[in-house]
Amino acid sequence: MPTVAARAHQAFPVLDQDQIVSAQRFAAAEERRFEPAEAIYRTGDKNVPAWLILEGNIELSRHDGLRSVAPVTSLGSGQFTGEVGQLSGRPALASANAGPDGCVALPFDAAHLRALVVGSAEIGEVVMRALILRRVALIEDGGSGTVLIGAPGSPETLHLQNFLRRSGFPHLVLDSAADEEGKALVQRLAVSASELPLVVCPDGTILRHPTITELASCLGLVPDIAPDSEFDVAIVGAGPAGLAAAVYAASEGLSVLVLDSDSFGGQAGASARIENYFGFPTGISGLALTARGFSQAQKFGATIAIPMAVERLDCDQSSERMVHVLTLAKRIEVRARTVVIASGARYRRPDLDTLEDFEGNGVSYWASPIEAQACAGEEVALVGGGNSAGQAVVFLAPSVKRLHLVARRDLTETMSAYLVERIASLSNVELHVGCELAGLQREQGGMLSATFRNRNGGAYLEPGLRQVFLFIGADPNTAWLAGCVDVDERGFVGTGKQFRPDIDIGRTPFELETSRPGVFAIGDVRAGSTKRVAAAVGEGAAVVAQIHQALAYAR
Repeated sequence: MPTVAARAHQAFPVLDQDQIVSAQRFAAAEERRFEPAEAIYRTGDKNVPAWLILEGNIELSRHDGLRSVAPVTSLGSGQFTGEVGQLSGRPALASANAGPDGCVALPFDAAHLRALVVGSAEIGEVVMRALILRRVALIEDGGSGTVLIGAPGSPETLHLQNFLRRSGFPHLVLDSAADEEGKALVQRLAVSASELPLVVCPDGTILRHPTITELASCLGLVPDIAPDSEFDVAIVGAGPAGLAAAVYAASEGLSVLVLDSDSFGGQAGASARIENYFGFPTGISGLALTARGFSQAQKFGATIAIPMAVERLDCDQSSERMVHVLTLAKRIEVRARTVVIASGARYRRPDLDTLEDFEGNGVSYWASPIEAQACAGEEVALVGGGNSAGQAVVFLAPSVKRLHLVARRDLTETMSAYLVERIASLSNVELHVGCELAGLQREQGGMLSATFRNRNGGAYLEPGLRQVFLFIGADPNTAWLAGCVDVDERGFVGTGKQFRPDIDIGRTPFELETSRPGVFAIGDVRAGSTKRVAAAVGEGAAVVAQIHQALAYAR
């Protein structure tokens, strides 16, 4: 059952009179009267307040595909508009008009809405749950937000589709050759095959074969950062460690900027199911878990800029105060009194000469529902023997005809016992232990042939594969640091006094502090860290206490 239908009373709650009186203290301005059918806001409008209705009704509607408009619901006295995007002033995903008798409502802009959900525990719980459920409902519905028009399953379409999915942004995919609406738009605009896919943004803007950055800009996902901005802490990386640091730092009153070149969640966000994270006995998908952290960080007022790549930490600039300069794309500079390196790791790539020809077009480094659907009923191969590989196998196996699992060592040496047992029970999983991927070839019809080499000698060909999934570990994502901080022999960032015994900064280095005072490292990128989601979250919490101490020393 769709989320709104099952939990309508939570998605569209009604505040009682006492709650309304309490909420009024947090309003951004005085109440406003709207005439019958008057437009309150339109889909795509930025910085739209959430409106608490005091009298009358507000009618909500959304885009249904490219042209038609569908009603969402009618809200009455004691109810409020908005979804989770209103916490950060992002573009509205629905339109609102006053009802047939008009309405009177109180505005709560992003800052005042956050003040309400933080300042009143009782009302905040009700409002926050409703905002999240409404976004989930929009994602499930698929007709709101963004329309992606292209060839389903093509590398270009999948690339944009995966970004939208991992960003928690509702979208609809139309086949440019088969769906009448999409086909008509392509013909009307005389779009060539090289210009596909098309993207229709919520405000009606049409993009032709956009990059991720262009798409994010059109959707209003990247906030405007003033050139003279200075933050208490800049966090590079929005995986579990970075998001945890953002939540704790922002909740404790620090001004926080979070930057990530891809999407929130990091490698954990691509995990089909995490079953060994404390408090979730039935498991939770990595995307669902990190989406909660993303919403929490917004709730407490962290500024989140995704996708926004950090090109380098500028170690040449100095100041009498402890201020660090980060250079972003397009030579944008931001300043922060402390920096948290939470950039995690990049997917490790096997040493194959032709690998680039297959990436995004036969080779994937994650297994999402999009890939599972594209591979349904086909044979696939998955290379890797760690927990991430095991979770992907368990996720993909029910959808595919046969899955070839290729691992260099016995699974019991590298994978949790519960995953090993579960894989053993899957009749369509064929194990290739002691083997590694040695080559890839393209077959007719978009299929692949993979060459597997037995480490004890010999090689063999496995033809007829729809997709090859690579889960062979990761390397630290530290190229942007350009030698600014000490790293170990594998490239992971060193922290604590053992990494800089000869530098006198007038105090003992903190446990998570790097060789540069005021710059910290947490999560997978840190040398000696435990590569688990729980450990990353713990370090994200721990680093905030050390940031407070570093800021106190710098005063």
